[in-house]
Amino acid sequence: MYGLYDKEGILRFVDSEKDACIAYAELFELCSTNYCLIDLAKDTKKVKGHTNLDQSLGVYNN
Repeated sequence: MYGLYDKEGILRFVDSEKDACIAYAELFELCSTNYCLIDLAKDTKKVKGHTNLDQSLGVYNN
């Protein structure tokens, strides 16, 4: 599952496919320097019951 975050770290869209997240970014005219994609299934870390979605974990972070 992929999540699309804007440059302020706000989750804008979640979908199971990376291409769908990119299409969403293009629909709202977000340039690639203003968002990052994070593979939530691989990069989500559980720490004491809390989820850490640090943008620095983004595989496709610009």
